[in-house]
Amino acid sequence: MIKPYKRDSKLVLSNGVVFPGFSFGALGTAVGEIVFNTGMTGYQEVITDPSYYGQILTFTYPEVGNTGINLEDSESSMNVKGIIVRNYSSNNSNWRSLKNFNQWLVEKNIVGMYGIDTRALVKILRSSGSMNGVLTSEDKTVESCLKIISDTPKMEGLNLSKVVSTKQKYLWRNTSETDFDVRKINSDKPNKLKIVAIDFGIKRSILNRLVSHGCEVLVLPSKSSLKDVLSNKPDGIFFSNGPGDPSSVSEGIDLAKSLIEIGDIPMFGICLGHQIFGLALGGSTYKLPFGHRGLNHPCGKNNQIEITSQNHGFAIDPNSLSKDIVKITHYNLNDSTVAGLEVTNKPIFSVQYHPEAGPGPHDSDYLFKKFVSLMLERC
Repeated sequence: MIKPYKRDSKLVLSNGVVFPGFSFGALGTAVGEIVFNTGMTGYQEVITDPSYYGQILTFTYPEVGNTGINLEDSESSMNVKGIIVRNYSSNNSNWRSLKNFNQWLVEKNIVGMYGIDTRALVKILRSSGSMNGVLTSEDKTVESCLKIISDTPKMEGLNLSKVVSTKQKYLWRNTSETDFDVRKINSDKPNKLKIVAIDFGIKRSILNRLVSHGCEVLVLPSKSSLKDVLSNKPDGIFFSNGPGDPSSVSEGIDLAKSLIEIGDIPMFGICLGHQIFGLALGGSTYKLPFGHRGLNHPCGKNNQIEITSQNHGFAIDPNSLSKDIVKITHYNLNDSTVAGLEVTNKPIFSVQYHPEAGPGPHDSDYLFKKFVSLMLERC
């Protein structure tokens, strides 16, 4: 990789700190919340995860792009606004690779910057919290960048799920192509279990895992009503991951409240869906200082631990949940935030993390089997 002689790009944080660097990917200016991911693999899945919508992503792993880009690993048509890396590889090597990383970023219009001390940037985000920033390869002054930042709303209060959600319902029948795939536990059932999935920013690998566990998935928009859901006569209902502030997703919270009140249809929520369940159950959420974004977060309770993939900036306040109706099943063992819950005497549960392993460890795949088992008990 040939580097330019002069640094031609910069990152300006809302606190006034400036990082000069080198541009790659698309040229231009991106503004959004600056966050970091600690995963060592899976950059294509991470960049296309809708939960990152509206954010500029810093990779803590020092070199990104080595395996190029393939057709299989993108999680959606959405992507982050920009990325920041210590180094990137323009010479990719992988049997599935069809194009190099830089070419793909240009096609996706993702602004990139490399050549900065990402450790120093992450230390700022960990001590001061995630903050808005401007990443630009254009001739902008620091003052003009700070003006852009001041005119950009913070993540609190933003309902971004309505932006990334599907506008039309669709049926998903694709399955996972993995060597850890499960035996279809309802293979003796003549008809597949029918799931209605509410799309707040759903990932394709989540849909694939549900199908791999013997389900047919109908995906509905985030603004779907109770009538929209029940008219499809689902065996189970899934609330997906997604971006933004969960407390602003009023349509999802209202739908969850109504479905929980009915209480006899199995329900499973992850990430934003988990937070929506917590709010629908009378709880409250709060913004984490710098969030959880990576592939090695330990979660569990009562000596049962699983290593999980996470991507979120908000959490449920455990003190806001009624112990009479909600049982906390998992904690994040790094900071004791709520990582899982169940509704008392109802087939409804949720987790804060991503159990589909796209990317990440496979420890949590059993949760899909649990969801299917609840549906089979009802059938």
